[in-house]
Amino acid sequence: MASQCTTRALTGAAVPWKLRPCLLSRVAPQSTMQYPRWFGSCWALAAVLLLVAQARAVSADAGMDLGPLAEEYVRLVLAIGEHDANMVDAYYGPPEWRQDARDRKRSLESLDSDAGHLADRLAKAAAPDDLSALRRRALGEQLASIRARLAILRGAKLPFDEEARRIYGVSPPHHDDDFYRAIHRQLDAVVPGEGPLRDRMAAFKKMFVVPRDRIHDVIDPAILACRDATLRHIALPAGENFRIELVTDKPWGAYNWFQGNYQSLIEVNVSLPFYANQAARLMCHEGYPGHHVLNSLLEQKLVKDRGWMEYTVYPLYSSESLLAEGTADFGFSLVFPGDTSWQWERDRLYPVAGIDPALAEVRFRVNELNKSLGYAAIDAARAYLDGDRSRDQTIAWLREFTFATREEAERSVRFYETYRSYVVNYRLGEDLVRQYIDKVAGEDPDARWKAFASLLSSPPVVSDLARGTTLDHLK
Repeated sequence: MASQCTTRALTGAAVPWKLRPCLLSRVAPQSTMQYPRWFGSCWALAAVLLLVAQARAVSADAGMDLGPLAEEYVRLVLAIGEHDANMVDAYYGPPEWRQDARDRKRSLESLDSDAGHLADRLAKAAAPDDLSALRRRALGEQLASIRARLAILRGAKLPFDEEARRIYGVSPPHHDDDFYRAIHRQLDAVVPGEGPLRDRMAAFKKMFVVPRDRIHDVIDPAILACRDATLRHIALPAGENFRIELVTDKPWGAYNWFQGNYQSLIEVNVSLPFYANQAARLMCHEGYPGHHVLNSLLEQKLVKDRGWMEYTVYPLYSSESLLAEGTADFGFSLVFPGDTSWQWERDRLYPVAGIDPALAEVRFRVNELNKSLGYAAIDAARAYLDGDRSRDQTIAWLREFTFATREEAERSVRFYETYRSYVVNYRLGEDLVRQYIDKVAGEDPDARWKAFASLLSSPPVVSDLARGTTLDHLK
């Protein structure tokens, strides 16, 4: 059997080449010997082969298809889910992948090492066109998010702002108490009644509580209104649907559990009072054109049409959540532009709920001012999780500055304890989506819907959307 020469590429990988050793063995050791004519050609050939070997080894990763890396990513997220019950928000890929993660539970250290290797190979993977490059950036951003979550699971104590930046890709703003007191002064001029603002807000909120036995009656017309408006602008997959269940004792107000095949389960927490003015916002957020539509379009456009398996899993602690929550909150303004929401509530919702329709307009004005109070959840969570306020102090602060009842404030703190900096995704996510839609679509309603639909069915890359906005942490 002939011997085999090998050349070692720059990467250290051995690349075999079957050269003819007999040609090389004819060279005499004496320095004075005249080399045969073909000797130079032999060395030239060897040099060429060496260069080819090096080029092939260096470009091996660069030529790698994203498909196998996407599968590794999905399996990695599923494996992390065996350590973190909240990590996998949705999964509808091959059942055997999830079973494999359960059967071969691996250490966090091993998963962290795998995530690092995967990130290295992803950075070298081929992106022959713009869409592939977008896909690679999106996958890289998701991978960076879950590596930050892995660090936390392994014991890293990240400050609130750093955690939000590393997982969700944004730098949360800071607001002092005077910022919220200024909003209170505006509310004081709008909220009806006599006495201190806090007492008037408490009485005002009670006017909109829906009796438990009428909650479905209020939700149903909200679903129809949100779905009809969405269907006028977005083509949804055939057979898409969701069902609603009322639940209790949860740290959240509502949750969409996407099942795959364009189906969702939406759970609504009724442990605390359900307010009529929440109904349409809730159905826009969880259903149309929010989470249900986003997940259905990603499944249709990216998983089924393109075979991008990374979208069969949704890791909750990832940059994708900023866009998921942001688009879900922003969708309400598309369904009900301007002041049309209070007119619809007055005519269609409040009579069903048994609420005085004359209250609809003032409720809308209060809601508009309350939007800025949405930042309070971020400031409250930061102070609590960073140890600047105790649990009781955080509850008291929320009651003072957001007019929450004690039960509502306690549920908010439970949310912070469970999901930590995830709270940034609501207010900041909507800010990001709004600024992006304003930039690319202006004020034209049809153009805004079109830009929104494109956003829902494209690989989400937060860093691309945030560039040049107030949410850009790299600026």
